[in-house]
Amino acid sequence: MGRRYARESTMKLLYQMEINSDFSANIINSFFENNSFTSNEREYIEDAVHTIVENIDIIDKHIEENLEGWELHRLAKIDLCILRIAIYEIIYREDIPIEVSINEAIEIGKTYSTYESSKFINGVLGGFVRRRDKNG
Repeated sequence: MGRRYARESTMKLLYQMEINSDFSANIINSFFENNSFTSNEREYIEDAVHTIVENIDIIDKHIEENLEGWELHRLAKIDLCILRIAIYEIIYREDIPIEVSINEAIEIGKTYSTYESSKFINGVLGGFVRRRDKNG
């Protein structure tokens, strides 16, 4: 199914972890036991989840810096997970173009959240990229 399916699955796993406040290997192992993925999809999901969990404070700080009139803990959990994946791709995955990461986040937001959320996600990610480019 490809990268989109891997991103959506990563979002679902991160959402499950966030809701349960459990970022342990047990949740990840259970997720893989109950879902079927190609080797490429599994590789993406494992890398994304491990990198995001290991760097969650850094990723969340970048999200927080680009929120206008919002606080991180008040964001919809789905939107937060989508933003974490996009920031992860932009910072840690040089093989994925920034435009692709942003577009995929917007599309996943439209599917799993609201149309307004997709605009919000676009705004946060656009702010992040502009700030990143400005600061070098």
